[in-house]
Amino acid sequence: MGSFSDYLEKRLIDHTFLVTAYTPATHLYIALSKSTLGDTATGTTLPGEVTGGGYVRKIQDSWDASSAAGGDTQNKQVVTFATATAAWGTVVCFAICDKITKGNVLCYGTLTTPKAIGSGDTAKFATGAIDVTLA
Repeated sequence: MGSFSDYLEKRLIDHTFLVTAYTPATHLYIALSKSTLGDTATGTTLPGEVTGGGYVRKIQDSWDASSAAGGDTQNKQVVTFATATAAWGTVVCFAICDKITKGNVLCYGTLTTPKAIGSGDTAKFATGAIDVTLA
């Protein structure tokens, strides 16, 4: 389960209905969180975001074009984080952000299976594992 953030929903509605133009981010970054996220999460106050132990948000700029039916996209490449140099804890959610630090959460999702990341582990998402869908 996941959603677009309040931040992105407002920008897309304003853009679609000709209120204010929305300029997309130059890059997109995947963040990992040990807490359940909600629509009000921001990149600056991302609840439970992993810190320390070599963690850095991972750039992901390669996404599939929306399908013929529309409304969805998936990551086109494996997303591999740096190897943890200390335990990161149990990751339960991810967020797609517009900055490598701080910035805005664009959307977020819950992992199908929470994943404990220990020292020496490498967190990653397989190609197509991050599925963003508008319904």
